Amino acid sequence: MTLDKLEVGRSALITKVGGEGALRARLLDMGLIPRTVITAVRRAPMGDPIELRVRGYELTIRLEDAAKIEIEPAEVPKIFSSDCSSCCAHSCKDCKKGGK
Repeated sequence: MTLDKLEVGRSALITKVGGEGALRARLLDMGLIPRTVITAVRRAPMGDPIELRVRGYELTIRLEDAAKIEIEPAEVPKIFSSDCSSCCAHSCKDCKKGGK
């Protein structure tokens, strides 16, 4: 499944980031790396772009770019509060794995 198909309110785990050259580097720089949990927050009225929560911040990307990211459906781990959406980004006070 690809990220452009993720329903609003659902979470998923990134398994592969596609694209080539500058596009792939830009996606990785924005925190869209394998084994990261992401959540679809909302879509624009016409469906494009999509807003995602990744590593504790909101990111908006075009569906064309989202289609290059492979995901598998997942639930956000229960050890995190709603502000901490990835086991690699210990950004909440309630994280039981040593968050800030």
